[in-house]
Amino acid sequence: MSLAVWGGLLGISTTAGLALVVARIVALRRPRLEMRVLPYVRDLTSERRASVPVERSHVGAAVFGPLLRSAADLLERTVGRPASARRRLVRAGLDISVHDLRVQQVLWGLAGFGIAAAYGVLRTWTRPGDPLPLVLLCIGAFVLGVLLRDNRLSSQVRQREAAIVAEFPTVAELLALAVAAGEGPVAALDRVVRRSHGELSRDLRAVLARIRTGEPVADAFDRLAATTGVPAVARFAHGVAVAVERGTPLADVLHAQAADVREAGRRELIEQASRKEILMMVPVVFLVLPVTIVFAFWPGFVGLTLTY
Repeated sequence: MSLAVWGGLLGISTTAGLALVVARIVALRRPRLEMRVLPYVRDLTSERRASVPVERSHVGAAVFGPLLRSAADLLERTVGRPASARRRLVRAGLDISVHDLRVQQVLWGLAGFGIAAAYGVLRTWTRPGDPLPLVLLCIGAFVLGVLLRDNRLSSQVRQREAAIVAEFPTVAELLALAVAAGEGPVAALDRVVRRSHGELSRDLRAVLARIRTGEPVADAFDRLAATTGVPAVARFAHGVAVAVERGTPLADVLHAQAADVREAGRRELIEQASRKEILMMVPVVFLVLPVTIVFAFWPGFVGLTLTY
């Protein structure tokens, strides 16, 4: 055969192989029926959804999934405290289970382990020596990655609760206006949830969903008070529950709570300013003051130099 025939056969085989690879990738990326249906099954909680066996299309998940789950189970037995982790996941607004959190911690630890191992390999190429410190470094990097994921969860909790505190006065005022206009608590909650977007609105939307499924209004708000980590929202939920049970004026309660949260925000701002008073003096002392001194003394110094 000539070179042209060999080249044509090679091109045809390469094109056919690429076509097969592309077709397989498209087939793997197509969502399965379970993945399309499960998000619309509203009566399943996140834990039960996580327990439904859904076939993974990713090759890495199919190969390393059992190992990651085993490592997550080992980490769960080592770390413990699943109730605390579950509560922080709820406060952070993450729709994942504790087991998924442990898997993410293992992944973060493996990332730290890989970085430390790469550094150790490069160091042994340049400076061969005792491998024990490098092994300890890799283990420490793995532990550090696990702790960083836990710290990231705590940071997500703080950020979400800060957003809830910032949204609370506006939402409480809207609820108070709707109740004062003659609407009931459930109708006012529905109106505010449909017209607001934020972290607090997500929690109130969950409360409204539980009320619509038949749970009493007071019990739904008591559950919100038990699960939230924001004291203002807990007082708000308790106040609404008591107002609904005893028939007290709800609008006055909401106005008072919104005013209390605004006053607490002003006090916190003043406290932050007092704590950072020294830090606020840094630009004045190290930037403004030296420039002022230079502008004041530089002309006289130049004049003395020229006179001399």
